[in-house]
Amino acid sequence: MKNKLLPKVVINKRNSIGEGILWHPDEKCVYWVDIPKATIFQYKPSTGVTREWKTGLPVGGFTIHEDGRLLLFMFEGAVRLWKDGKYETVIESLPEMKGNRFNDVVADPLGRVFCGVMSTDSTKGWVYRMDTNKTFTQVIENTGTANGMGFSNNEKKLFFCDSKTSDVSVFDYDKTTGEISNRKIILQTLRSESGSPDGLCVDSDDNIWVGQWDGSSIAQIDQNGCELQRIKFPTRKITTLCFGGEDLTNIYINSAGGDDIQQNGQLAGALFHLSLGIKGKYEYRSRLES
Repeated sequence: MKNKLLPKVVINKRNSIGEGILWHPDEKCVYWVDIPKATIFQYKPSTGVTREWKTGLPVGGFTIHEDGRLLLFMFEGAVRLWKDGKYETVIESLPEMKGNRFNDVVADPLGRVFCGVMSTDSTKGWVYRMDTNKTFTQVIENTGTANGMGFSNNEKKLFFCDSKTSDVSVFDYDKTTGEISNRKIILQTLRSESGSPDGLCVDSDDNIWVGQWDGSSIAQIDQNGCELQRIKFPTRKITTLCFGGEDLTNIYINSAGGDDIQQNGQLAGALFHLSLGIKGKYEYRSRLES
């Protein structure tokens, strides 16, 4: 079902690839990154102020850590704890990620982090699980472009987008062990019609929200992959989204393509906002053992 509600532009930084947006409930703001430009952005709705910091290395994704800092997952496997431009190195690099970078990541209920890895030479990628002791286990292999991930409200399912194969999958998830199994594709999109699924988040009713790269839209689907509604945007490359605000009923949406506005539209790379009266849920926080 198409929704006629128009998204509002919050700020247009013309991000090349605006990604990873998360609501920080302690700071009452959203954070996101522009991956190629190695920049972190912060926007506070209460003041309308936007701040930005250079990170040196491209950040593919990040979590909110248990102490309130951001845990950054970066180029060639670097992992850093970050706040206000200051960082602490957790992992310098991973040899097997030479020339590659992390992409979307998500913390699980016990503080582990599922980390998509994107190949920069268009070969296959994969998904790691980083446990709280900082060890990495490959849990999904041969991905095209590992992207958005999120958990069901009962903490028994993991949802996963692969942009290259243009599908959304669901896995059985064991919270105790962090293991995933029994992959099932619930949505396969035609790029020519809907674009490719990119970022993902889950609302309080257990429905899944997906950003559509080259699809100029976000879609709400149920856990069987049935589309409940689709909201159109005035730009092609919608990437990811999150719920935020005091009551988690605001949706903030990233976009990309700001380096080619002729192809992608004048608002390519902008941060958008929607208020649909639908409630989200807080994202889990990462945790690391001392």
